[in-house]
Amino acid sequence: MTSTQDGLEFADGYDSIAEAYSAENETSLMNAYYERPAMLDLAGDVAGLRILDAGCGSGPLSAVLRDRGAVVTGVDASAGMVELARRRLGACADVRVADLADPLPFADGAFDVVVASLVLHYLRDWGPVLGELRRVLTPGGRLIVSVEHPFVINLMRREAGEKPDYFQTCERIEDWALGGQSARLRFWDRPLHAMTDAFVGAGFRIDVISEPAPAPEAHELFSEELERYPGKRFLGFLFFALTVG
Repeated sequence: MTSTQDGLEFADGYDSIAEAYSAENETSLMNAYYERPAMLDLAGDVAGLRILDAGCGSGPLSAVLRDRGAVVTGVDASAGMVELARRRLGACADVRVADLADPLPFADGAFDVVVASLVLHYLRDWGPVLGELRRVLTPGGRLIVSVEHPFVINLMRREAGEKPDYFQTCERIEDWALGGQSARLRFWDRPLHAMTDAFVGAGFRIDVISEPAPAPEAHELFSEELERYPGKRFLGFLFFALTVG
């Protein structure tokens, strides 16, 4: 998770729902059987690699990457999420409170891979953020990203009676309630071309743009929910695999 520039403190928002959000993330279709498997698939063989989990939340992706042999460092703007990640990963794990909107506390070329899982859509200006992620990557390093799918968000807003302009980067505020707690979160919706322009402008080469299927075991665990979709596939998030140019 991350806070964002100019406005509400969204790190504090995630602090208030950290436990409940983390618990849901463990087993949900969208996180455990769709987003996380897709990120791991794009990351590939990570044994021996230095990985920064940028916006690590409570650390579920970090844990799997570490189990696969990576040396993982995690950062998140939410102190509550960082505490949960430390519980999961152990007291010796390198997990820090840090906001992606600020300069990162790492040397140039400190990592072979950065994973940014469902975090960039909280940021208004991607330029400085991507510049920092590129700086901390080694030459030829990789950035693996997942974000909310812009087409899906635009469709959902239209179904709710709004008239969003797909081609503009615009603010969206949502009130979430989990585990008896509530949080106000701000998102920045942007079209696909704005995303790809930002990646290229920051010096990344786009290797993959992916709209994957859920993990095979999801078909049994969530059969009724997936029955609504042709081929049992759906649009939820959008995934990118990038390389430092």
